[in-house]
Amino acid sequence: MRRSVLVALFLLGQAASAQEVSQGSGAMLRWLDKVDGTITDMDLDNNGIYEIGRLKIHLRECRYPSGDPSGDAYAFVTIAESGGAAPVFEGWMVASSPALNALEYPRYDVWVMRCKTS
Repeated sequence: MRRSVLVALFLLGQAASAQEVSQGSGAMLRWLDKVDGTITDMDLDNNGIYEIGRLKIHLRECRYPSGDPSGDAYAFVTIAESGGAAPVFEGWMVASSPALNALEYPRYDVWVMRCKTS
């Protein structure tokens, strides 16, 4: 089964078990350069773009369980490489399960930490 299908099923299960979902105003993402060990936290608004290293990271939206902003955040992210035509990643990233739908890139890792509520 394709990973995007698994993520969709996971998110549907999360939505079914949660009573209500809220949309955050943005998200905190973390970026790791695996070569030099640099870690950078990125504060993005919805539809915001952050360029770092060879990557352009576009946060579409972030959602979280209502009443629990520090709960299981999930964000729709598109990541493109500088000069590349197609995205190297596009889909939902889940804070509690970063390996469920992860960026597969030889030098960098990117994952969602939490949604912003203000």
